[in-house]
Amino acid sequence: MTKILLAGCGKMGSAMLAGWLERGIEAADVVVVEPSAPDLGAVRVVTSDAAIPSDFIPDVVIFAVKPQVMAEVVPPYARFGSAVFLSIAAGKTIAFFRERLGAGAAIVRAMPNTPAAVRRGITVCCAETAVPAAARDLCQSLLEAVGEVGWVEDESLMDVVTAVSGSGPAYIFLLAEAMEAAGLAQGLPADLAERLARATVAGAGELLRLSPESAAQLRKNVTSPGGTTAAALAVLMADSHGIPSLMTEAVAAATRRGRELAG
Repeated sequence: MTKILLAGCGKMGSAMLAGWLERGIEAADVVVVEPSAPDLGAVRVVTSDAAIPSDFIPDVVIFAVKPQVMAEVVPPYARFGSAVFLSIAAGKTIAFFRERLGAGAAIVRAMPNTPAAVRRGITVCCAETAVPAAARDLCQSLLEAVGEVGWVEDESLMDVVTAVSGSGPAYIFLLAEAMEAAGLAQGLPADLAERLARATVAGAGELLRLSPESAAQLRKNVTSPGGTTAAALAVLMADSHGIPSLMTEAVAAATRRGRELAG
């Protein structure tokens, strides 16, 4: 049985925990370290690393705390040197963890996203070549409980991953907000404008997930020459200020910020 030590149980940590339990991991095999001491049913919760039971030897230690407190949280966990360490913190590099966990530590860096809460997330991982295949497989298995998993070998790409998929749900939510506001501006009742925007974004996303066709082809399928969709897309796809150029600029800005946070 895999023993899991989860440091931090906020939105992402609790989403992962729920996914593990749904997949059959026993509550007795998980210890959560969370200062707010939430009631997690049969899962053991302690308020600090010092209170971790002495007989609990984890196979994996997962850091799911905010990046700004990571430097103070991580060092005490170096005593679990036989475990693989999995971080889901944006901007914190493998070198950051190695400095605090020791040269021999097996470290996997991952970037999930918030649709993990409904098991529709996607996580991208990165590990040094020295990390054993079994450790990588364990991390992949745990992360697959909340969605898809991919890997990159070049750690510098993790900043781009963060900008595209880590931050990406916010871009989609903004789209829904903008569609709702545009409907209101054209006279729709508020409740109907919200319902239309929410259902359209959610439904289109599910169609994109299930369809073998590309996003570009699905867009073309909706667009009749000279029709209403074509009129809207002429605005949305304008070279100088349309969504494609804005998205490129936005992802570049997020990537730069990720690199700044990494130092």
